[in-house]
Amino acid sequence: MYIRLMEMVGLAQVKKVAPKLKIDADKTRVDLATLQAVITHRYEIIAKYAKSVRQTCAAELKQLRTHTPTVDRATLKRWLHIDAAALPEIERQRREEVVSANQTLSTVYTMRDELASIWKRSTASKEQLVRQLDDWCRRAEASGIVALQEFSRRLRCYA
Repeated sequence: MYIRLMEMVGLAQVKKVAPKLKIDADKTRVDLATLQAVITHRYEIIAKYAKSVRQTCAAELKQLRTHTPTVDRATLKRWLHIDAAALPEIERQRREEVVSANQTLSTVYTMRDELASIWKRSTASKEQLVRQLDDWCRRAEASGIVALQEFSRRLRCYA
């Protein structure tokens, strides 16, 4: 914000700005433009994914509290934003224990990890990545979880 203020008084000049996400509401297929948008806006996409499944996770957490030791909502939220490999070993084991106790949570976290792995594969061709993203969208829509289905439909609209 201070850079913007300095630009307004002529003391600074903005050289680069983040690209804006373009959405084509009529689009229903995953193509190369969708893949490029997903890779370019990956941090925003993971944040939107976490936001879209937050209510689903909260509802599952209520059911889970009766079966497993306590896990708070903040921990679940953090696990949604952080890659499993970045977690300490103890937390990773805890996450696996909690997630394996609930099918919906397991699906949500597995789908999140698979989505993140799409933009990590630098050796795959563009066509392979497009197919993997399309496959991810199909599985998300077939999961039966409303939040995943809506997120997948929005993801297909990225251009």
